[in-house]
Amino acid sequence: MSRKEEWVGRCNLHFSRRYPLEDSTFYKSSFNAPFKLMKAFNHKGGRCEIPILHTAGGLVGGDELFLNVKSDKKTSALLTTVAAQKVYGTVGRSKIHPEGVFAKQFCNFTIQSEGDLEWIPQELVLFKDALFEQRMRVKLALNASFLSAEVVRLGRTASGETLGNGSWRSKVQISREMNESRNWEFIDQLELSGDVLTSEHGLSSNPVFGSLIWIAPNQFKAKELDKLLVDCRDLRRNLNGIMSCSALRKGISARYLGESTQQARFWFFKIWSAIRQLRGLSTPSNLRVWPLQENN
Repeated sequence: MSRKEEWVGRCNLHFSRRYPLEDSTFYKSSFNAPFKLMKAFNHKGGRCEIPILHTAGGLVGGDELFLNVKSDKKTSALLTTVAAQKVYGTVGRSKIHPEGVFAKQFCNFTIQSEGDLEWIPQELVLFKDALFEQRMRVKLALNASFLSAEVVRLGRTASGETLGNGSWRSKVQISREMNESRNWEFIDQLELSGDVLTSEHGLSSNPVFGSLIWIAPNQFKAKELDKLLVDCRDLRRNLNGIMSCSALRKGISARYLGESTQQARFWFFKIWSAIRQLRGLSTPSNLRVWPLQENN
């Protein structure tokens, strides 16, 4: 990369409804490079889909991205990305910082009552010796819903590359505002680096890691979520990889570990469809900006 200065990109999105047009979600935005928003699209049921483009072609050490989203009452939105995000290696590349420098992404989501937000980016690819840290904070109202799915490839394995001395860090904090107090729905902190990448009790040299989280509206009953959990586990059938799915207080958490981003996407898409069906919403279709999508 010839660029020497760090790049700080910010994208602010505000979803709202215009009465009496109650079947549609609209948005306002502000952003700077390298962010760019592509044309929005309204799905059946009024869900607003916005593809986000990162125009720089990848992240290098010191780059920071901020995605700030506010969803008003009864809004419905789906955010995705136009292409896989690449993170270039920095360990051992600089005399000033031989230990390398982390590229960082901060995602902040605030979802008001009966709001529904889905964040489903394309995969993240860490090149050899790349350093990447993501922090996601979500604040939900009582009957709001949030779904997030991400897939990470550690090294360009098609070229025989591994993550090497690189590192992927993630911290997720999801809370719900209830009666002027905050209840924690999900807290997760991971670091994939060093011996964890090859250890039998770690990734065991598998290059693909995926995570899906759904926080349900508070009115969902335990028996409904229990059945969903059973269904999601059954959806692993005929797929390759190590897949686990566990119950949250109000929602589910799914993990994928294996060699194939395709298999991770297939399973997450099936879970996503099952969640939509449980909620009585339209069945999701393959995201229109994603290339080379196969039938799953």
